[in-house]
Amino acid sequence: MNDRDLPRLDDVVPPATPWPLFTRWYADAEALQLPDPEPAAMTLATVGADGAPSARIVLVRGWDERGFVFYTNYESRKAADLAADSRAALVFYWPECKRQIRIEGTAERVSAAESDAYFQSRPRGHRLSALISPQSAVIPDRQFLEDRMAALERQFAGRDDIPRPPHWGGFRVKPDMIEFWQGRDNRLHDRLRYRRLPDGSWTCERLAP
Repeated sequence: MNDRDLPRLDDVVPPATPWPLFTRWYADAEALQLPDPEPAAMTLATVGADGAPSARIVLVRGWDERGFVFYTNYESRKAADLAADSRAALVFYWPECKRQIRIEGTAERVSAAESDAYFQSRPRGHRLSALISPQSAVIPDRQFLEDRMAALERQFAGRDDIPRPPHWGGFRVKPDMIEFWQGRDNRLHDRLRYRRLPDGSWTCERLAP
């Protein structure tokens, strides 16, 4: 995809909030239909109690005006980081579109009902793995996981009523800043930054590349 195929951000009036633009860009990334598309992949950066940063890829599983939702083990390092410091940053990068979206805000757990609903929508194997994996903990070997999976397969043979474990659920990152970056071949990239104001409304600013 080259520059002339992309809508220029200087040719449009930015919407009053970032959500219409995010939704449109996400749909554009999905529409590319690459061999193995994963537009939901985003980098999640956190800060631990010791002040050390940490980053990893997670998948966004929903968004609305409240924020961006992902799911994980509440005993993982990322969850421990967020318990110590709720500040978080997200990055979506879609090179085929020459687009990046940066998000900064704070994270909080979603409701148990939201976590239950999403957990039951997951494939069976995903639900079983959430029950057996002590995420981020040191384990003796791969066989440790295989044995626990085999035991659960026997326990739930012929059943689909796999319960959500209490240590698994969602987080919602509530954004204070969302920046849209549109790459240009001449390096004069487009950047629009939305900042949430104290009254909950948004202001939009253009940044130099």
